Amino acid sequence: MTETLLFPPPAVPSLPVTGSDARFPVRRIFCVGRNYAAHAAEMGVAVDREAPSYFTKSPLDIALSGSEIPYPPGTADFHHEVELVVALGGAAFRATPEEAAKTVWGYGIGLDMTRRDLQAGFKEKRLSWDLGKDFENSAVFAPLSPAAAFTPADQAIRLRVNGDLRQDGRLSDMIWSVPEVTAHLSGFYHLQPGDIIMTGTPSGVGPVLAGERIEAEIDGLSPLSLSIGTAE
Repeated sequence: MTETLLFPPPAVPSLPVTGSDARFPVRRIFCVGRNYAAHAAEMGVAVDREAPSYFTKSPLDIALSGSEIPYPPGTADFHHEVELVVALGGAAFRATPEEAAKTVWGYGIGLDMTRRDLQAGFKEKRLSWDLGKDFENSAVFAPLSPAAAFTPADQAIRLRVNGDLRQDGRLSDMIWSVPEVTAHLSGFYHLQPGDIIMTGTPSGVGPVLAGERIEAEIDGLSPLSLSIGTAE
């Protein structure tokens, strides 16, 4: 029996791929929290070395590198967080790190944009802080590069606002590696092709204002740029 939908479903969000006309369809977005000790310290929280922690964003939150996005509603403290992005091309469930590593299709640069005042306020009240993390244009992505062209190691990860260096770390500073994060996450989800993992941010996060421009880079990956427009 053919289903009759009440209205057209949204298009499947997808990301560009470096050197190809093909695009990577995005299924889910998982984000790792507190994966750099210096960032945890600047946020005033302890690092949990027992296991990674996570939150999620909707694929409908995606904006692409080169975009201008409006300053979001409901906040006066809009923050940047640059991250290594992992794009999965295989399935994983209760995988070992070695098995999980084989599911990685590629890598890219992402921004986990955050309404920091909302996040902090809800944390203080011990309430869910989805409004601080999961909102339109809060997941910004550069084009992906296939895993055969990039291996995370000690590459620099940097972010500038209007040319001023704000975040400057190394991928080797991550507490949990890509295989470890992917394997751990597979203990809670049936990971599938199209799933994205944003692996955490180094220290130096801070606010951006309307009219400012963000530029982010990881050695060996396509760079990312984002302009912040006026509030709607």
